[in-house]
Amino acid sequence: MKRVKQFFRNGTLVLAFIFAGRESYAQAWFSDNGDGTYKNPVIYADYSDPDVIRVGDTYYMIASSFTCQPGIPVLSSKDLVNWTIINYVYQRLPLPKYETVQHGQGSWAPSIRYHAGRFFVFFCTPEEGLFMAVTTNPAKKWDLRLVHEARGWEDPCPFWDDNGEAYLLHGMLGGGPAILHKMSADGHALLDSGVLIYQDNKRQPVLEGFKFMDKRDGYYYFSAPAGGVATGWQSVFRSKNIYGPYEDRIVLSQGKTAVNGPHQGGIVETQTGEWWFIHFQDRGAFGRIAHLQPVKWKEGWPVIGRDDDGDGTGEPVAGGKKPVTGGKKYPIRVPKTSDEFNEKPLGLQWQWQAAPRSEWYSLEKNRGWLRLAAASGSEITNIPNVLLQKFPAPAFSATTRMAFSAVLQGERAGLVVMGNYYTWLCQEKREDGIYLVLYEGERSGGKEEMRMIAVVKDDSKVIWLRASIDRNAMVSYSYSSDGDTFTSFGTPLRAAQGTWIGAKIGLLCTSPGPAVTGGHADFDFFRISN
Repeated sequence: MKRVKQFFRNGTLVLAFIFAGRESYAQAWFSDNGDGTYKNPVIYADYSDPDVIRVGDTYYMIASSFTCQPGIPVLSSKDLVNWTIINYVYQRLPLPKYETVQHGQGSWAPSIRYHAGRFFVFFCTPEEGLFMAVTTNPAKKWDLRLVHEARGWEDPCPFWDDNGEAYLLHGMLGGGPAILHKMSADGHALLDSGVLIYQDNKRQPVLEGFKFMDKRDGYYYFSAPAGGVATGWQSVFRSKNIYGPYEDRIVLSQGKTAVNGPHQGGIVETQTGEWWFIHFQDRGAFGRIAHLQPVKWKEGWPVIGRDDDGDGTGEPVAGGKKPVTGGKKYPIRVPKTSDEFNEKPLGLQWQWQAAPRSEWYSLEKNRGWLRLAAASGSEITNIPNVLLQKFPAPAFSATTRMAFSAVLQGERAGLVVMGNYYTWLCQEKREDGIYLVLYEGERSGGKEEMRMIAVVKDDSKVIWLRASIDRNAMVSYSYSSDGDTFTSFGTPLRAAQGTWIGAKIGLLCTSPGPAVTGGHADFDFFRISN
């Protein structure tokens, strides 16, 4: 039996799960200050290319997933500050290619809209084309279909005009052109070959992430970031005719702040008439973390953040008063991270490196533990069955308790920090017994090299493994035989982002032999602490 308590530690609200008298701190970052204010980022995790809508008094946000599956997380909030994961748009991409790891591909910059009682999500994959998913309940199953085959499309967004006409706006790889299509009202088909409505590579280079906004005072508006992920800005475009010509204005840039490249996201109006913008900031290994900015309309243009000099271009705020929700108060919530593996199905914080398979894991074979099968694979960056979640804070620790049951020599299981460069603390079966080994590896030029950093003989039946990540994205590993006293292992190693995604942390069990050997590892829990 577990119970929950909350308290403040160093000014930060902490939720603690209590198990048999021992506290396990379930989160390491909270945006809600508990006094009617918030601090940025609202989610210190890799929710890249966010888009947001409001339906009634509930906000829904989605983000890119790239190769990770299930894909396109759906998050819910009542106040734009406290978010929980409620679903994914798809469990697996319906193409054989995505049964294997496809670094940098998969779902890019999705958009979410609500029309005629249904929720729509549109996204592109860079080599296959335009996909659409639809549902009447975003927490339940989405129906996914390939709408249009194409190569090089990106970042689509639909729009339904007040005369019933439907459109789709998208970009092309490399950034720059904004292309508009007429679309069937149900989103099932594009009705023409598209019209170029904006391109200016000098004023707005690397234009991408297109999002249609609400029609306002006779103007059509769309927003789009420009200037590149790490150094760019957010622009808005308007015209009296949906086909243009469009005026443009930079409405958010870094300014004098430390928030680099503040852009690409969704603008939403609250039920009380306030306007807000959720966008990302590229933080390297920590991913593209989500910020919340106030929006004010001035002379027909939105101004995002704080505009001290009144020039119409805002800069990011560090926080402030929370959005007004009509007098209602809502509890502090964050996307789930820690997992006791006591419930089915697998928690929504987890993703695989490719389309998931049921034989990779079980929550039933050892109740209260997650069992990972020793699946075949040698190149860790290309193994589909790596179970991962996003870095959840600027500094944190992840701890797991593992029981390893190997069959073949060379089978390994443990705690991994994954990127194009990765580190892995694992138990490994060798000819003369079980060893604890720390590896590092890197994928470069399509090849992977892995080397051993530290090793010690350790045939513990049950072992605790811990990875502690500091604010410089350095990883320190340790282990324990009792869960209380931990011994450092190896030297601090860096964490690194993957292709378009931040570093991830999770669990892995591999075998050099066939896909099914009987070898496995059981994990009692996965706990995040600060």
